[in-house]
Amino acid sequence: MIKAGTWGTDARQINNFYPVSDFLSNTNHLDITIGENTLSEKHLKGSVSLSREEAVSHKEYMSQYGSMSWDLKVEKKIAFNVGYGASSFFRKIQAFEMYWHAEGIKSEFTGKVTLDGRSYTVSRESSFGYADKNWGRDFTSPWLWLSSCNLRSQITGKPLRNSAVEFGGGKPKIFMVPLNRKILGGLFYEGIMYEYNFSKFWQNPTVAFDFTEGSKVHSWDIEAKNYNSRIVLHVECPVDEMLLINYEAPNGKKLHNRLWNGGTGYGIIRLYKRNGKIENLADRIEIRNAGCEYGKHCRRAI
Repeated sequence: MIKAGTWGTDARQINNFYPVSDFLSNTNHLDITIGENTLSEKHLKGSVSLSREEAVSHKEYMSQYGSMSWDLKVEKKIAFNVGYGASSFFRKIQAFEMYWHAEGIKSEFTGKVTLDGRSYTVSRESSFGYADKNWGRDFTSPWLWLSSCNLRSQITGKPLRNSAVEFGGGKPKIFMVPLNRKILGGLFYEGIMYEYNFSKFWQNPTVAFDFTEGSKVHSWDIEAKNYNSRIVLHVECPVDEMLLINYEAPNGKKLHNRLWNGGTGYGIIRLYKRNGKIENLADRIEIRNAGCEYGKHCRRAI
C-alpha cells in the first residue's frame, strides 16, 4: 500500500494498493520501487488516485478520494537514532513488535506536489520536512509521536536553523511482553543533542508524558530529564486539521482505529541546564509545524 495525503481543514488520506510482485528494493541502501513510484535517500516520486465512487464502494481500501502526485528532492540534515532497540541483532531475532528509525528529523525538501490538479512548489526555506521509518508488526498501544524542526527562540527571537525535537513510543513490546509506558526522544539544539532514551540507563533518563483529547484541540505534554538537562514540552493541534490514520497492520489486524495524526501542531519547549539540583533556563522555544500522533487500540473509530 502507498498512502499519501494532506493535513489541514481538508485533511485526507488516499490509499493505493499494489501486488507484491510490483515491489522491488535494494538490500544495501534505501532504493524502493512500487509500480511507477520510487523512493531513495535523496529523491521520492510517485502518485496516488482514487475516485469518489471507488472510495464509497470499496470500504476495504480504507481510503478517501482524490489525487496527489509528488516529485521531490530531499536532504536529511539531522537524524535521531533510537539505539540498540533497532540494531541488527534485535532486528534479526525479531525481538520487538515495532522498530523505529528517524533519519531526517530535520529534512529539507524541494520540488513539486500536485493535489487534485493544483500544483504547489516546495522550497527548502518554507518546508519543515521530516523522514523516518517504522516497521514490524504494529504500532505500540498507546503510540505517541511528536516532531518539529520549525523552532524559534523566544529569548533571542531568532530561528533555530540547526535544531529539531523528536519523541516517540508508548508501550513497547519485547518478545510480545509489554514494557511499562516508555517513550524516548530528544532535542537537537543548535548542534547539541539533549537525549532522553531509557536504553541509555547510565544517563539516568526519565520521561513522563500525557495526552488530552479535546473537542477542538488535542494536547501533548512531555517532561524529560537526565543528569545534565531537563525539557518541558507542550504541543497542541486543532482537531479539524487532523485525521485518523486508517490502515491494516502488517500482522493482518486492524486495532489502531483511533490513531490521531496531524502536522500543524504548535507549542513551547522549555530547556533547562542541570548541575545537581540546580537548574537554569537555557531557552524557551516556540514550535510550529509539529507532527503529532496519539492513539490506543480500540475496536472501531468513535
